[in-house]
Amino acid sequence: MRTGRRAVAAAVLLVLVGAGPARARPEGPGGADRPDLAVVIAPGAAAGPSVSLDDADPDFARLERLTGEFAAVTERVPRAWDDGRFPPVEATIVWGTTGVGGWPKTRRAPGGDTAVDRQDQLVVADDGTPWIRTDPAIDVDDDDLRWHRASPGLVAELRRAGVFPPVRAGAHAGVPTADKVRWGLGGLGAGLAAAAGVWWLRARLPRAGREPRGPRQQLVG
Repeated sequence: MRTGRRAVAAAVLLVLVGAGPARARPEGPGGADRPDLAVVIAPGAAAGPSVSLDDADPDFARLERLTGEFAAVTERVPRAWDDGRFPPVEATIVWGTTGVGGWPKTRRAPGGDTAVDRQDQLVVADDGTPWIRTDPAIDVDDDDLRWHRASPGLVAELRRAGVFPPVRAGAHAGVPTADKVRWGLGGLGAGLAAAAGVWWLRARLPRAGREPRGPRQQLVG
């Protein structure tokens, strides 16, 4: 199943039908609590501002591999990120598990509801490193937010598939800062070496149509 929906409508739909307890992570293929629905809200993506994927879609499997292999402990990020001053969120993934609920929790028949599990967000640092910001239980008002570096290859695949938006204009497209510094210094060194070679050759080439200059003399009176 893959249908484009408006971002707000998709998010509201999941919240309205959510009736089960939140779970922090998928338990893996075949697990009883494994989410089988993902709503990706990504303005600017080729597939639309939001797209719904079920567990039969290849892009669903890519999203699982991108976000589902992290330990519970968060990775260290700049302090400003903890305070909310992190780069723009490029995509938000809301995970759900279908076939839950029923009376007395909801007025629907058993098996007809969708439980909202967790939320992952894609953030790309200034040096091009993709990060995933996870809220493991979005129905709980707490500060349990976890950061993890993500696979650039999987992010690129999801961009090509249209699930994530293309690389932002002016972004470094995944080139680490250290590599850019090395390339810049290498280019500077090559330029200086070329300039020195040109001056060396000019100093040794004969000047056409004029005698070589002798020592300069100056009268002092």
